[in-house]
Amino acid sequence: MTTPMIWLDGRGVPRDEVLRVAQQAATGFEQLGVREGDTVALLLRNDFAFFEVQQAAAAVGAYGVPVNWHGRTDEVTYILEDARPKVLVAHADLLAPIRSLVPAGIQVFVVPTPPEIQARYGIPDELARPAEGETVWGDWAARFEPSKAPPKRARATMIYTSGTTGRPKGVKRHPATPEESKAYTELFASVYGLRPGVRALVTGPLYHASPNAYGRQALMTADVLVLQSKFDPEETLQLIEKHRIENAVMVPTMFVRILKLPAEVRARYDVSSIRWVTHTGAPCPREVKQELMAWWGPVVYETYGGTEVGTATIATPHDWLEHPGCVGTPTPGTRMAFYDEQGHPLPEGEIGEIYARVPAYADFTYLNHEEKRQTVERDGMISLGDVGYMKDGRLYLCDRRSDMVISGGTNIYPAEIEMVLTQCPGVKDCAVFGIPDDDFGESLAAAVEPMPGEKLDARQIQAWLGERLAKYKVPKRIDFHASLPREDSGKIFKRRLRDPFWQNAGRKI
Repeated sequence: MTTPMIWLDGRGVPRDEVLRVAQQAATGFEQLGVREGDTVALLLRNDFAFFEVQQAAAAVGAYGVPVNWHGRTDEVTYILEDARPKVLVAHADLLAPIRSLVPAGIQVFVVPTPPEIQARYGIPDELARPAEGETVWGDWAARFEPSKAPPKRARATMIYTSGTTGRPKGVKRHPATPEESKAYTELFASVYGLRPGVRALVTGPLYHASPNAYGRQALMTADVLVLQSKFDPEETLQLIEKHRIENAVMVPTMFVRILKLPAEVRARYDVSSIRWVTHTGAPCPREVKQELMAWWGPVVYETYGGTEVGTATIATPHDWLEHPGCVGTPTPGTRMAFYDEQGHPLPEGEIGEIYARVPAYADFTYLNHEEKRQTVERDGMISLGDVGYMKDGRLYLCDRRSDMVISGGTNIYPAEIEMVLTQCPGVKDCAVFGIPDDDFGESLAAAVEPMPGEKLDARQIQAWLGERLAKYKVPKRIDFHASLPREDSGKIFKRRLRDPFWQNAGRKI
């Protein structure tokens, strides 16, 4: 009989060992007074300990709160103050800058930063070790017998939204009913294709909603679960071949980086084991998905949804190939509607703000911000701030409502331009956004990260875009960056690029 294994950067441990530590820690949590409905914060990179902490919290009915460790010190401490966790478990190097800022009353446990992660991120030895007197997570958990308490009602991980406007908010779901739990399990299987014995790969950080949900399910169903602590395109191909990976969750930027590997590098690896790759998080350029499926086969599934709503649509590979650009049809039981800026419902085909309700997910509130929960609901459905339309029963996205640029009275959706610009020779990645314009209110700017060794010219890029887009969609300004501010998932911190242009504009965006 195969022993289910979890792998991280070449090092593997049996799944049962991770689950045993989780149950021991659950006993410890109970003795610390962690109760149902409490929160447990995780300031951890992708690591075995992440699953240990998350499973231990679930066992006592607490909410796991993964903290985006890419955040600045004040962003991390804000979440700790807002979530008010009973416990914080952190990698040693991530704890170092906030050690003296952790709010009083939080029990802190330290996970020594693994040598593999040290090497990837260039972390010195002195930061990778716990400070004198700190409690080491694994040593502490080993003191206890595994918990034998009956399981508590299922609670989702409390993910903090990205905070496009203002501070991020914790999405706190009600405990799931048995019917919701059953519907969620069925939905997850249809969206991610996870089945008992699968060989699965997680490429993105577990503090993100999609990798987190996928990782939790794969932990319990996969024979092989492989984690990357930092995405690397060639290593992803190596892992697929080495572990005969069948199933993975990714984001479009990862596809782009994999496809931009030299042809001779791509040809080195056998990826024929891949059967199901689910992507979410951002629209995927049509050419990128077509090229990837020409190589990997019709294996790419696309979903649309978000932390508040859950998975609202899914596009199978064959459905997408027949309807390129769509993000799929609504998942079972999902209601979806579109509204204009005045709140009027729109007919099929009209572009509007998207609202949805997915019955497989328990309802939610925003932790400590219950009043803001009402601002995102309309007719019993929830908005994720996206703009799009329905055609032939399939959803098409335009952009984030907050990213839409209004130039001279015309609505412009930067995501469309980014999809095209990403395909420009020499461009590794890009972000398009609005900046102040005395004549038009806003005009378009693009931040471009060139491929290594490439020297790009703004006018040549504008000419290239002009052959593929309407003139008003071509950015007036193009700036080049050695690297764009981003998370490991590939998501660009667009606001950090945009804000400097608006600081002295005398108006807000």
